[in-house]
Order: sequence, then C-alpha cells, then structure tokens
Amino acid sequence: MSNQGLFDEFPEVSAKQWKQKIQFDLKGADYNETLLWESLEGIKVKPFYHAEDLESLKTFHLAKEHHWKIAQSIYVGDSKLANNKALDCLKRGAQSILFTIPDNGVNFKDLLLNINLEQAALHFNFKLLESEQIESLLKFLDGKKHNIHLNIDLIGNLARTGNWFHSLEKDHSQLEKICSSTSTQKEINTIGVDISLYQNAGANMVQQLAYGLAHANEYLNHFANLHASDAENHIPVTFKVSVGSNYFFEIAKLRALRWLWKSLAQVYGIKSDCHILAMPTKRNKTLYDYNVNMLRTTSECMSSILGGADTVCNLSYDAIYHKDNEFGERIARNQLVLLKEESYFDQASQAAEGNYYVESLTNQLAEKALALFKQIESSGGFLSELKNGTIQRKIKESALKEKEFFDKKELTLIGTNQHQNGLDKMKDDLELYPFVKIKPRKTVIEPIIESRLAEELEQKRLSDE
Repeated sequence: MSNQGLFDEFPEVSAKQWKQKIQFDLKGADYNETLLWESLEGIKVKPFYHAEDLESLKTFHLAKEHHWKIAQSIYVGDSKLANNKALDCLKRGAQSILFTIPDNGVNFKDLLLNINLEQAALHFNFKLLESEQIESLLKFLDGKKHNIHLNIDLIGNLARTGNWFHSLEKDHSQLEKICSSTSTQKEINTIGVDISLYQNAGANMVQQLAYGLAHANEYLNHFANLHASDAENHIPVTFKVSVGSNYFFEIAKLRALRWLWKSLAQVYGIKSDCHILAMPTKRNKTLYDYNVNMLRTTSECMSSILGGADTVCNLSYDAIYHKDNEFGERIARNQLVLLKEESYFDQASQAAEGNYYVESLTNQLAEKALALFKQIESSGGFLSELKNGTIQRKIKESALKEKEFFDKKELTLIGTNQHQNGLDKMKDDLELYPFVKIKPRKTVIEPIIESRLAEELEQKRLSDE
C-alpha cells in the first residue's frame, strides 16, 4: 500500500498565484474595490487566506482539555421557586445556573437545596453589593465541594448605572472584605468583568476587548497594591461577554480575549486562566419576526463555543418582550443541548485552531485591542476615561456608525429592515418594555446605555398598528 499523501500529486499554489488568478477572472475590475471589505473595527478582510498568512504570525492555542457548560439564567424573585426551577433545568440539560439576585431577601439554603454543587457550576449576578449577603452564601458553602462565580463587578455597575453601589470607598471596602473571605477558596471566582454592556451599547470588537482588558486591569492593579508581595491573592476573573452575528469575527474575539488576559495576567504573576461566560447579544434581536431570533442565537452560540467560552447561556427568542416563558427558555436550552450532544460541538473547541482566516482575525483583533488598551492606560486608566466621558463618547460613535449601516440596509436584520411581514402585530404581546427606558437621575458619571438596532423602526411599526 502506498504511503503517498492524498494531495501530493498536486503542485503547491502560492498566495501570489491565487491572487493573480483572481485578478485575471475579474476581467479588469479592481481587486481591492471589488473583493476587499472593511469591518467596523477597521480590519480589511480578503477574499481568501493562505498558509503564508500565518508565517511569522503568533497564534493562540486553547487547552486540549477545554470543555464548555450549558447555562440557564434564573431570576430569584422567590428562593424556593427559583430552586425548583433550577433543579428542573439541571434535569433537562443545563449544567450551570446563573442566578440573578435582586435584593437581600434571598435565602441561600432554600435557593441551593438539593443542587449538586460539585457538578453544577453556579454563577451569581448580584444587583446589590452587601458583604453580609455574600458571607451568608459562603457560610452555606463552607465544607462543601463547589464551583462558584460571584461576578462582583463594581466598575461594571458604575458603567451601567452611572453610580457606585454605595460609594467608591464603601464599594471597595466591601469588595476587599469579600475577597479576603474567598482568597483561600480556589473553587470561588470572585471578580467579574461585564464586557456584554459595551457590546450591547454598540462598541465594536476592538473596543470591547480593550475596554474589557482595561476594566480587568483596574481590579488587578488595585489588589496588586494591597497585596504587593503575594500575587496569589489575585482571584481569577470571569468575563461576561455578549456575542453578535459576525460569525468568524466573534470566534476570533473570544480567542483574542483569552490571549490578552494571559498576557495581562503574566505581568501580575498570575498563572490561572480567566473564565468566559458567553451569551448572545441583545443588540440585533427583534420584536417583529421574532422567530428569526432563534437563528441568530444559534449562530451566536456556535461562535461562543468555537471561540473557547467556558460557559454558554443562551437567550430566549422572546426575551426582549416576555417575562419568564417556560417554552422560550426550554427552546433556548435545547438549542445548546442539540449543539453539544447531537452536533458534537462538545468536541469542537479546538476546531478554529490553524484556520488561516480565524488565526489572522484573532491576531489583528488582539493587536488593535492591545494598542487601544495601552492608550487608555497612558491616559490614566479605564476609570479615569469613564469619568471624563471618553469611553461613553467612543461607544456612541461606534454605535452611530453601526446604526447608519443598519439604516442603509448594509447591515441586514431579516424581517426588520429587510423582508418585513406587514401582517405581524406585536402591540398586544408586550409584557416587557422592549426599548431604552429614560429615567432622569443624578449620577456620578454618564451611564453607558444598551440599545437595540431595530428600536426606532419597531416603535414606528407599533404606532402604525
């Protein structure tokens, strides 16, 4: 039997030869104007990529033992009801739960009753910052094997609401108290960095990465000053990331994020990896022709998995206008179950490695984000840039550019700015207000406001019903 390779009889073709062939087939049309396009991040995308594109290019490798978990988001209005829902979700495909804790009335003993804490990773989204509440959770967890992500994010709350939870001094005091309690427990990830806010507000991918890195650096720098002699006091960070529909770019974005984190962590002597919690963006979700949202979230979950997310939490197709909907949540969870169990995406985390296009995008996004990160740091750091409004202004500029693409139909949302179904009626189905809420209040800084691309168009359609 011959050991000859399958393609050995074919001559190698260089990138130059490919380009010459393409230019010949264009019959006089300009190669750059016809086939190259530029992304919102300023990255020029070529019509083909070649092994030569990876020459002298640094590449990123995900750990071979990497696996991802299916997460279900649950709002804890009532501890016992939320517990029943969590147990049901865990029986039906969920492997991780993201609990949103709205107030101090949560009983963690009731909330976590009968949940296998060793198998089910738990994420928390605290709407208040009270160290006593965290202490009660830690007390319940004491002596138990678990995998907990507290996602405490002072800066994220400031960016989102315009205010600290309490005040700068009290917030940091509370955080230091919590970190002191969790510093010896490796199973607990205390710090969270919410990058999803920037994406949902319209930031491009380079901005998302740079702002996320600068956001994380504020925490690392703070704790480095507190524990200058002990780098192990720095608790690994959980990044919460929203993923859009630019499929290959989003894969590259998550890979670049992990790469950038490792570079930053190395400076502080941190060897532990970050944890990436990914979920579909709300920015491209629509009120009308809402079933298309399922197609969007499927693509976005695939990008999350191939990009190397550790946990993926899907978004229900009706999340922007319905309260809890068992059907919508089951469909969202089953989308991930299908990807994991029937499409073998549980074994696909390394599939993007070595792909000429994705590797090139990963490198370009990482380099551009690192340059912007350095610029932010030289200007005083992320908090300083938030306080003087630079971050907010840059995100608004990016969002406006994206909105112009949407208005010109260069960025398409099927059923919304293209191929509308004029028979769709939504006015009587709204359980939640799906648009930006304007509530004037006194704030320390200008908050970063999330908004969907389709809002203006949808408001007009609703008024015409």
